[in-house]
Amino acid sequence: MNEQGAVGLFDSGFGGLSVWREVARLLPHEDIIYVADQAHVPYGSRSLDEVREFSEQIVRFLLGEGVKVIVIACNAASAAALYYVRNRFPGVPFVGMEPAIKPAVERTRTGIVGVIATRTTFQGKLFASLMARYARGVHVLTQVGTGLVEAVESGNLDEPETEALVRECVVPLVEAGADQLVLGCTHYPFLRPLIERVVGEKAEVIDPAPAVARQTERVLTRMRLAADPDRQGEHLFYTSGNVFAFTEMFRRVLPDDDLGEVRPVFWRDGRLERLE
Repeated sequence: MNEQGAVGLFDSGFGGLSVWREVARLLPHEDIIYVADQAHVPYGSRSLDEVREFSEQIVRFLLGEGVKVIVIACNAASAAALYYVRNRFPGVPFVGMEPAIKPAVERTRTGIVGVIATRTTFQGKLFASLMARYARGVHVLTQVGTGLVEAVESGNLDEPETEALVRECVVPLVEAGADQLVLGCTHYPFLRPLIERVVGEKAEVIDPAPAVARQTERVLTRMRLAADPDRQGEHLFYTSGNVFAFTEMFRRVLPDDDLGEVRPVFWRDGRLERLE
């Protein structure tokens, strides 16, 4: 990998690959290290303290791998831990996820915006800050996407059971007048075709991943950390879950993308470690 260091990304599982995909396509010259903490998925139903602790230890692991910037490719982890890790690691540039309330507010015609996310995301200070800054004059409806993360992790992207979960989640928002539907969890973009089929032309679905990739590019440029644009980046993946299952899921859902190498990591005494 590049001596300058890689771009580090992490999520509770497979969902953050929706962000990895955008970063990899926008910055093909950058090395990327991705950590999927599938031993603890989903983060969205866990306490803020738990997610904060997992996030801190993954950050320490990525710094041990020599990354130069860290993208928290998980809305729940960003909500629980973004401010925390910025304080704990003041010299490290972080890029966090946040529900795309600002563009949704700018685009709405009905004055009603729907946000789908996990319980942890809605409980975090980050979401409260977004509401205070951007939601004035607009009614924001929130909905916990019960079971959707688990459906993605299981590879059930277009099953009748998953469609039932999607309908239960999004139909009430649309019926209440929401014409903008914000995907507030990085797992949800893998369900976007299904969600768009359910809502039809009644609502626009907004995925923040492309904006996060652009912000990552801006951070690298501003801090003069960007890799040589003429090189080809390498990708390395770690999972605290099953390597074979991760690999099979990746190839199924992202068949046109380069998988790279997948390695196992494990938790021991509260720390994330790789097999030597």
